[in-house]
Amino acid sequence: MKKFTPLVLAAILLASLPSAPLRAQGPPSSSPAPRTAATPQQPQPTPAPQDDSDDEVVRITSNLVQFDAVVVDRQGRQVTDLRAEDFEVTLEGDKQQLTNFSYISNVPGPAEERPVVAARPADKNAPPVPPARLRPGQVRRTIALVVDDLGTSFESTHFVRQALKKYVDEQMQPDDLVAIIRTSAGMGALQQFTSDRRQLYAAIERVRWYPGGRSGVSAFTPLEAKLLPDMPNMSGDEEGDREKPSEGVDEFREEVFAVGTLGALNFVVKGMKELPGRKSVVLFSEGFVLFNREDMSLSNRLLEGMRRLTDLANRASVVIYTIDPRGLPTLGLTAADSTSGRSAQEIARALTARSTKYIDTQDAMRYLAQETGGFFVRNTNDLGGGVRRVLDDQKGFYLIGFRPSEETFDPVKGQRRFNRFEVKVKRAGLRVRTRGGFYGFTEDEAARPMRRTRVEQLVGALTSPFASGEVRLRLTSLFGGDAVQGSFLTSLMHIDMSKVKFTEEADGWQKAAIDVIALTYGESGQIVDELNRTETVRARGTALRHLLEDGLVYTMRIPVKKPGAYQLRVAVRDVATEKLGSASQFVEVPDLKKKRLALSGIVLEGAPPASISAPSGSAAAAATATASPAPTPAAQGGASEGQANEPDPLSNAAVRRFRQGMKVDYFLNIYNARLDPASARPQLRTQMRLFRDSQLVFTGRVNPFDPGQQTGAKYMAGSRLQLGSDLPPGDYVLQIIVTDPLVKGKYSTAAQWIDFEIVK
Repeated sequence: MKKFTPLVLAAILLASLPSAPLRAQGPPSSSPAPRTAATPQQPQPTPAPQDDSDDEVVRITSNLVQFDAVVVDRQGRQVTDLRAEDFEVTLEGDKQQLTNFSYISNVPGPAEERPVVAARPADKNAPPVPPARLRPGQVRRTIALVVDDLGTSFESTHFVRQALKKYVDEQMQPDDLVAIIRTSAGMGALQQFTSDRRQLYAAIERVRWYPGGRSGVSAFTPLEAKLLPDMPNMSGDEEGDREKPSEGVDEFREEVFAVGTLGALNFVVKGMKELPGRKSVVLFSEGFVLFNREDMSLSNRLLEGMRRLTDLANRASVVIYTIDPRGLPTLGLTAADSTSGRSAQEIARALTARSTKYIDTQDAMRYLAQETGGFFVRNTNDLGGGVRRVLDDQKGFYLIGFRPSEETFDPVKGQRRFNRFEVKVKRAGLRVRTRGGFYGFTEDEAARPMRRTRVEQLVGALTSPFASGEVRLRLTSLFGGDAVQGSFLTSLMHIDMSKVKFTEEADGWQKAAIDVIALTYGESGQIVDELNRTETVRARGTALRHLLEDGLVYTMRIPVKKPGAYQLRVAVRDVATEKLGSASQFVEVPDLKKKRLALSGIVLEGAPPASISAPSGSAAAAATATASPAPTPAAQGGASEGQANEPDPLSNAAVRRFRQGMKVDYFLNIYNARLDPASARPQLRTQMRLFRDSQLVFTGRVNPFDPGQQTGAKYMAGSRLQLGSDLPPGDYVLQIIVTDPLVKGKYSTAAQWIDFEIVK
């Protein structure tokens, strides 16, 4: 492992570039291009976990029980003007004196800075607008949309997908942090929470009916024809005897998958605990029977599991909302039912059993919502409207606290007691929703033991859906390849070495050891590639100083066997101090064999120092491109380490921090361009756009692409830009758009983007 210069990085990523890159861009466009919903390539940052206790919503300690509550009127509208004396709180029937009270609003004020909502384009084939980078303080809602495919029928799955798409298309706000998770998937399904719509669309495409689950094709098992008494029974068994084993198998399967659903929810809630503030889980499920009339031991096991889950959710400040996707069902006879051989009484009993099971399966959904302060959406065919109700419910909440008695946390007969509290509002016509209670142990007692071993620490960092840790990481993954050699991902991981401990050796060198683990998940949530190794870094003198100041770039090349959405998770551990860092990223790999226009990832880096000229002073020019072609990185000569004209190490392809007025080079590959029959050459057109906070700040001219002497299905391209000296510092996105006029329809345009930062 070593530190790479920007030129070497570009050479690694794009082998060699053509002598005829993208043509120079013209002056900024006078009219901004249409803005659309976001479809980014690079990862969206997530708020790192914070230790500040002010971010805690639910707190359960020996001297404070603090919880959240929502109050609504008869129309379901939130009431926000109540005072502490308007509430009455009882714990196990005993009235409590309130010590903490406040109202927390999630509605931003007019002066607060918010990400900009990108408008939809008039042309559905128009290139998308990359999203703004979400800053931790801008996150208003953290939502996990959990699809219980273990317990959702084929029919209901279709309506769930529609509701998810409606949310992403119409209801999602730019400051929403969202994950779409399936209960049947493994750790890979707990993707990085994101505001990246393309990542969410990919997750929706993976929501499918699970044939091995507890629900069939339809929400209710249709009646089957029954043998008449005079018809021969080849099995020799009575009809009722044959049905009993089948019922037992069905009950066992339902129990297994009910436990699977609870386990998946536990995993989601544990992951969300790391985020500060109040979080939400929206569960789409047809439910399961919580109270078994014939086997109370089963009911007791499930009920205990539900109580543990709701207690975990309450301590993690997670509200669970449940939605029954069966909508308003028809519980009578349908065309799928066969009543042949059944008497009227038998048909009536079967329909009664159907109605009873429908009601019984809603008990678990109702319980989860009521015990965590959410609500249960049922008996409605408008699932999108149900999601809207959930979103409206998160405008704000009351934060209420009281001091519990010492007996609250005393064990009773060797077991911890579940303490139930109730909240009432004295003002007439109002309803309050809050947590159902808590087990009698404090947060310190409930805390999991510290992870001690190397494997436990790294796996713990990997399983977190959020970028976290004391060792800061930045992950950049780029798609590349061709139809012959196959596709691959090249990942650049920048490690902040200032947090890594170096020890001096006898020969004067400084040495550090870091554990690196990287897992790549495919669309199904299965691991398709993994790396697990310990690297040793040795340096001294100037090299050590640069390493501590500039960090280290770790390069990984991952082969990709088939197209689709991939997720890369990495974790780093300093062996000496056991400090951890983790990051994750989503990358979509196109299917090059379909012969559709596609682009590789973009390599963006600072131009060599010799080409940097004085910054432009024009306030009108946000960015300009030089007319001279960008040289091939492999042909560029890098200055030796320590020389005055050494490239800025933070402007390399892994970090991408550029100064105002600086020149930058970008490179990419173009795949599957159509050839003009007359000239046997592509007729591609290219355009560059620059965004800041989803706002267009520069639009380049649409220029014809000159491939030079290149032939084949892949064309390498690149160009040089000069950033305007008056561009304010901040986060930006460079987007490259390529259009093929020889192709008609939505596959005529391909776009790719990459984020970077401008500093003074």
